[in-house]
Amino acid sequence: MSNRRKIRETVMQAMYALTVGDLSLEHVLDTIVKPEFREDTFGRDFAERLFLRTSDNRERTDQIIRDHIANWEIERLATVDRIILQMAITEILTFEDIPTKVSINEAIEIAKKYSTSRSGPFVNGILDAVVLTLQNEGELKKEGRGLVDIPARKKKSGVKDDEETASDDENMTDPDAMMDQATGPGRDPEKTPKKPRIKRPPNKKKP
Repeated sequence: MSNRRKIRETVMQAMYALTVGDLSLEHVLDTIVKPEFREDTFGRDFAERLFLRTSDNRERTDQIIRDHIANWEIERLATVDRIILQMAITEILTFEDIPTKVSINEAIEIAKKYSTSRSGPFVNGILDAVVLTLQNEGELKKEGRGLVDIPARKKKSGVKDDEETASDDENMTDPDAMMDQATGPGRDPEKTPKKPRIKRPPNKKKP
């Protein structure tokens, strides 16, 4: 596993604790993020920046997610999937030196590991749609290594551009359609999401 993969997994666990654990930002930073990288200055710096930016941008990234999930409410998303999307979109928007395809691929692999077997294709579809929107709106700003482009979308033979866009985007942003296409309808009985461990502050002794 790459060092940056470990960093992203740690940040995902920290965001999970922040989201469901009723813990302060400072406590999560001090007990989950920083201890993992005591001897790794680069890792600690990247982890702290990704964690803080993801936390600060949740309102914006949640709105972007809402705009790309057809006929669904964001509250219905699995918590782990929602956090992974928040992190990936934050990384795509605010880390100009990281190629977009790297952010997407890392999010997919983390989703496969920590969520259901259907989460990889789901996260992939949402992020592909988000990146396309950001490109069209001029919001995708990269520099240096980050200028590496994501692969162009392949055209279907015999299908006009407008027809392709309509059909692809409809399936790409509909969670039910994407999940059913990936593994068949219904819940996945073989695998349930792995809940990251939450480090809670010690109970204060009563005087």
